[in-house]
Amino acid sequence: MALKRTRNKVTLGLIQMSAEEDSNANLARALERIAGAAKKGAQIICLQELFRSHYFCQREDTRNFKLAESIPGPSTEALGQLAKDKNIVIVASLFEKRAAGIYHNTAVVIDADGSIAGKYRKMHIPDDPLYYEKFYFTPGDLGFPSFKTRYAEIAALVCWDQWFPEAARLASLSGAEILFYPTAIGWIPNEPRTVAQHQRGAWELMQRSHAVANGVYVASVNRVGREGKLKFWGHSFVAGPLGEIVVQGGDREAILIAQCDLRRIEETRQSWPFLRDRRIDAYGSLHSRFLEKSPIGNKAPRGGS
Repeated sequence: MALKRTRNKVTLGLIQMSAEEDSNANLARALERIAGAAKKGAQIICLQELFRSHYFCQREDTRNFKLAESIPGPSTEALGQLAKDKNIVIVASLFEKRAAGIYHNTAVVIDADGSIAGKYRKMHIPDDPLYYEKFYFTPGDLGFPSFKTRYAEIAALVCWDQWFPEAARLASLSGAEILFYPTAIGWIPNEPRTVAQHQRGAWELMQRSHAVANGVYVASVNRVGREGKLKFWGHSFVAGPLGEIVVQGGDREAILIAQCDLRRIEETRQSWPFLRDRRIDAYGSLHSRFLEKSPIGNKAPRGGS
């Protein structure tokens, strides 16, 4: 059960690491690095997307379903014990086996007493070259919740979710002070260098914009290293409520530490009251896939399919 927060400042730890084929070795390395982050003062620590394995979605292969596990399960048991021992909160991305034939890309939040505060199932599932996630993951059905933990109220979204302002908005409206994005994104082979650089810049810019639009902290945790045809670019970072970079890594393994003053959320929202000025009465069309314009004059557009 979440405990009452007693301070306004919270220290985040981001574990940016490469992955091996051996899932047990990856878990052991993650536990070691989490302990290292806790030793540096981190209170909420986040791992990268699907940290227990290589990013297997580069190909469609039914053998990869053997990597899935239940929640609660072996990973949450090990992480929960460490969270309790170190008095820390852990955000971990796992390949969840919900039932035969139903699998999710799930972020689980483990509170400082070792209990599971909640979980989030990835809502936006990509299907792009080398990111064939629709083959593996059922879209999430838990919405965009936030979870009260000992140190802050947080939300955990996952990778492709980071491109969608609606997801960040709803997680923030649910009470999240910090949005965590466990991530696996990198360079695609033979992509022009300038295009690749622009894409990484857009990736960072999009998430920083979520911080500004919602007046929250954003923490994105990416993996590094080459796996198959992908070279993951790392550059994990924490952005503050004004979009400023608090801390950022490079393209190698790192433990990033960032201190966040949660009082800045209210201060920022008082100066930039975007939530106050939202026209919630006028956003009904967001339920449409696309708005088809009327061919006659200025009639109101109708929702597309």
